[in-house]
Amino acid sequence: MRIAGSIAVALGFLGAATASLHPRSSDTRDFFALHLDDATSPSHVAQLLGARHEGPIGELVGHHTFSLPRDQNLDSVLADLKQKRKLKRRSESESAIHEDALDGILWSHRLDAPRQRLHKRLPPHLPSVDLTPRADKKPEQAAVAAQKDIMSTLDIRDPIFKEQWHLYNTVRPEHSLNVTGLWLEGVTGHGVVTAIIDDGLDLHSKDLSPNYYPEGSWDYNAHSPEPLPQLVDDRHGTRCAGEVAASKNNICGVGVAYDSKIAGIRILSAPIDDHDEAESLNYAFQHNDIYSCSWGPMDDGQTMEGPGVLIRRAMVNGVQKGRKGKGSVFVFAAGNGAPYGDNCNFDGYTNSIYSITVGAIDWRGKHGVYSEACSAQLVVTYSTGSGEAIHTTDVGANQCTPLHGGTSAAGPLVAGTSALVLSVRPDLTWRDVQYLFVETAVPVNEKDGSWQTTSSGRKFSHTWGFGKVDAYAVVQRAREWELVKPQAWFHSPWQRVHHEIPQGQKGLISRYTVTADQLKEANFERLEHVTVTMNVNHTRRGDLSVELRSPGGVVSHLSVTRDRDEEPVGYVDWTFMSVAHWGESAVGVWTVIVKDTEVNDFSGVFTDWRLNLWGEAIDGDNQPLLPLPTEHDDDHPFEAAHVATTSIEPGPVQTNPPAGPEDHIDRPMKKPPPPKPTDPSPVEDVVMPSPATNATNATASPTSTDESKLSPYLPSFGASKMTQVWIYASLGMIIIFCIGLGIYFQISRLKRRRTNPHDDYEFEMIEDEDELQPMTGGSRTRRGGELYNAFAGESDDEVFSDADDDGPYRDRLANVQEEDEDAAEKASPGTGLLSEKR
Repeated sequence: MRIAGSIAVALGFLGAATASLHPRSSDTRDFFALHLDDATSPSHVAQLLGARHEGPIGELVGHHTFSLPRDQNLDSVLADLKQKRKLKRRSESESAIHEDALDGILWSHRLDAPRQRLHKRLPPHLPSVDLTPRADKKPEQAAVAAQKDIMSTLDIRDPIFKEQWHLYNTVRPEHSLNVTGLWLEGVTGHGVVTAIIDDGLDLHSKDLSPNYYPEGSWDYNAHSPEPLPQLVDDRHGTRCAGEVAASKNNICGVGVAYDSKIAGIRILSAPIDDHDEAESLNYAFQHNDIYSCSWGPMDDGQTMEGPGVLIRRAMVNGVQKGRKGKGSVFVFAAGNGAPYGDNCNFDGYTNSIYSITVGAIDWRGKHGVYSEACSAQLVVTYSTGSGEAIHTTDVGANQCTPLHGGTSAAGPLVAGTSALVLSVRPDLTWRDVQYLFVETAVPVNEKDGSWQTTSSGRKFSHTWGFGKVDAYAVVQRAREWELVKPQAWFHSPWQRVHHEIPQGQKGLISRYTVTADQLKEANFERLEHVTVTMNVNHTRRGDLSVELRSPGGVVSHLSVTRDRDEEPVGYVDWTFMSVAHWGESAVGVWTVIVKDTEVNDFSGVFTDWRLNLWGEAIDGDNQPLLPLPTEHDDDHPFEAAHVATTSIEPGPVQTNPPAGPEDHIDRPMKKPPPPKPTDPSPVEDVVMPSPATNATNATASPTSTDESKLSPYLPSFGASKMTQVWIYASLGMIIIFCIGLGIYFQISRLKRRRTNPHDDYEFEMIEDEDELQPMTGGSRTRRGGELYNAFAGESDDEVFSDADDDGPYRDRLANVQEEDEDAAEKASPGTGLLSEKR
């Protein structure tokens, strides 16, 4: 197996090296990713499209990059080729080749030009982060003695180990990763490789070189097999690597899994495109077990961005095929945007079901003031705060640093703990690893009011996740862990709301009912992740917040208001994720509450949404793999969406989160930070839940033949089908009556105007007397110095006309009136009434 793996690594190296010989230049060419079936040759496709084959996309089987000159367009090329194939077939064999090549294109995607959109999650420069010595750091003598015994027993001679409080805390012994007991048992990460995807890794550092793994390393910025730091600030990746696997020697300190291997994958030091990022997340994934990612989109309180579809394909590919089918383990830092009101659910990487999202606490167990909260956060562990930071390796042969921090430092500690877990149980899947962290996490600061007790008995907090990581407990639990069955999923039909969101504390509420039969049909047994994909139009995105309430009453704050977010859009097919409902029953009414709490000139409409449940299959042997994602997964005709039951009701009362030890600092925001999740006040259920809907055909199941005749696009008014039929029948009769009444009054009005012309009249001013031509030869009459046309005999109304086809269109009353006027003219010559049609 190792030989086969080495061959695969060599082939991957060769592919990457070949790509570096022809670097992709977006200045002159457009680049496209194509997914081809097994029978389709990339060279045939390139010939057919008139394109250049740029090479395969890493471990994504059948995925290739092609390019065309900038003045061409792939869509038009494909359309032209298909048209030519219909009009002219020069030979059966040639047309067969062309047809197969076209039919073999399973998916296509335009690649954007390289850009710098990923950023390291360094600790923000806040006045509260003070690294000077403090009086409250006096160590406990018993803890100091125990530390000396550990160092002696394990022969740890690393000079800064005593300062590595995250590994052994002599001041607050209850606040450490609790890893030394595992080392004493011989669990040190042997045989596991963690890839640090970052800004490089100093493979010449004497602290890292003994554990450096070159076969799993690559530099996508310099197109080199050695991911060496080259820029002045290329220190981040080396520091993270030291946390995971700094070797046990006499240099600096030690890593959590100091006998494990580390690889470096460099992507953060220059702009990259989706091709390179997708490759990096799968690079050597039969050797690299864990991918530690301490980066993401900007943590500025206004960015809302996630991975492109090609990168999402790579992540799905990783969990399905990495580690020989057990799945790559992705660890992401939660983000440092809390001072700006940011939330990790606005980040599509930390918001992914495939990621272990990690927040930060400090050496005293207090929440990092910078660390973002969200419903996707799984656990927290140690980093900067309360006058301390993480002590680890730095760039240079013998260099160390006492200043590493932010959630960037918390993520690698969980990656290192995962290495310890996999060294004991290499057969664990990526979901097993997540389960182990959920089940062994230790709740922290339980009196801060942010914790909810779920129906599964676990506690969850948006601030702390399921709690802090206990490395010893995770590994011990792993020893006896029974593997979970494959992943199953359930997607509800799209729920069409299309309702304006009220401003203020009232929320727009929409519900969907999940039945046991639906889950059985979906082969779904146990709930893990919940995602909600939604569309909301709004003229200021930062005013919005979204809550999800489970059948068991647990609340996920999927979205929070952000004072800095001025974007004049809402949410466009954005998927929010929550782990808060892990282990709950999925059967019952799921409620989404969208709020626009700011009363201002900005407004929005909640368009539609869909509930997605992810968990363990009932029958693992008959559970297929999830298809790779496409851009069109969330496409749906608005009219075809199931009409959701909605209501406007007071939502849960939100309060500010508890003040942390460093919350006295001046935050760059105008209003309080995002609300903490609290046990909400109950929302009165005044609307019937939506009918149970089959996830396959996405249509409501009628309860009777008569009820099935009612259009699914009509509002339900929260009533039963039969009541809705009665309502619409009554409305129809009322509308018909109103139309008849309107016609009656119109006819009456016309009659009054014809029979009593003095009741209502119009006149117009005329400047030139010569414009008037008498109809009967009488003289013109002047009133008040102006000519006027009163009581005109003709009418513009074309109602009830029986005039013959040769004459002007007139009704009977007009004819009678003209006859009367003729008689008056004859009786009194020279005083006739002038008539002119307007």
